[in-house]
Amino acid sequence: MQFNRTHNIEDIKSDMKGQEVIIGGWIEDLRKLGKMTFLTVRDVTGLAQVIVKEESSKNIEGVTRQSVIRVQGKVQETKARDFEWEIKADQIEVLANAKHPLPIDPIGRLESNIDNRLNARALDMRNQRTASIFKIRHHVLAAIRKTFSEKKFIEINTPKLIGSASEGGANLFSLDYFGKQAYLAQSPQLYKEQMTIGLERVYEIASFFRAEKSHTGRHLSEFTSVDIEAAFMDYTDVMEILESLVVEVYKYISEKCKEEQKTLGITIKVPPSPFERITYSEILKELNDEGEKLEFGDDLLDSHLRIVGKKHPGFFFITDWPMKLKPFYIREKEEEPTISRSFDLQFGYLELSSGGTRLHDPEKIKLRLKEQGLDPTKFGSDVISAEIHLGTEHGSDTSFPYPGGPETQSVLYHELQHAICGCNWHPEIAHDFIN
Repeated sequence: MQFNRTHNIEDIKSDMKGQEVIIGGWIEDLRKLGKMTFLTVRDVTGLAQVIVKEESSKNIEGVTRQSVIRVQGKVQETKARDFEWEIKADQIEVLANAKHPLPIDPIGRLESNIDNRLNARALDMRNQRTASIFKIRHHVLAAIRKTFSEKKFIEINTPKLIGSASEGGANLFSLDYFGKQAYLAQSPQLYKEQMTIGLERVYEIASFFRAEKSHTGRHLSEFTSVDIEAAFMDYTDVMEILESLVVEVYKYISEKCKEEQKTLGITIKVPPSPFERITYSEILKELNDEGEKLEFGDDLLDSHLRIVGKKHPGFFFITDWPMKLKPFYIREKEEEPTISRSFDLQFGYLELSSGGTRLHDPEKIKLRLKEQGLDPTKFGSDVISAEIHLGTEHGSDTSFPYPGGPETQSVLYHELQHAICGCNWHPEIAHDFIN
């Protein structure tokens, strides 16, 4: 049988009275009233009421909720208060009959815990709140690509099977590669740096892997990362690009995702700009004023960032970090060699992104590698890359928050006890967000 769907449900209008249509979808609800059966049918675009008269109902005997059907019929007026029109079915066919009991109720009438929802992830995608999260995620990625393209960045794809670490300090997943040891890439860092030599501005949106055991919502073993790299820029330039990116993404999804916002009960608001820029030393002073005993060079723990986040609840940059806290490829300030040309983008206590001006002196790169316990001979192509360039790494499956409601891009939060990871098939639970 050829399906020959003529319309998505959202494309059918009340002024199409008498027009024959073919739709496909799944049954959200069904009820019998006398000799007629009323079906509520949903596809990815919307909801429709289908009227099945007795002569056509034999084809749906024993059909269950969430079964997939094909309906051919005519559009007609309806008396139902929740619909502007309905379809009178002439032909109806069950394509797949759902076996009950279902592991979860995708409509959400019966609440399911997070583990059951993730175990039945495909069915959970029929939950309109879950579907809205992924639709917003889709538009976020579309907005990122649109913004980068307008800023003359070129999208690239870097290897995911690598022969050595691309970052110091991140644990690697290892695997056998035809008798040799290989690793899953934890970052496109060294590849994207080299690509700027000829392309100047590049970005990548891809999955990366880090073998870091953690029960926090800011660490995923597999995550989607948004990375950029650009030549002939300073770290202040990239902060402006990143700030512009965030604002443009908010504008885009606030317009494109009105129905999803309505479903989730949220309002996505464009954040004010420019974002505040605070140096690491200034943050230390704020923390010491709050009774924390920190010295220059100490890393900022989650407890510290929560204190900072209460004072700075929106977007802001922490700049000029100590060199000892940054990777080998970050450049120092010539006038203050212990301080790096680097930044973190924060949303309250959440770190969203980090970046900095890259070190481009081969001898200094070798020295920094040795200082961090890495073998310079395994980084040959990076050592000879001698552009002045800057980049930022943005983990989009772990944090990209939306003001106006407790939600993030990977996990849109709206009065949920537990948040559902924005990765399609990930067994981890993201953290509760404190608005």
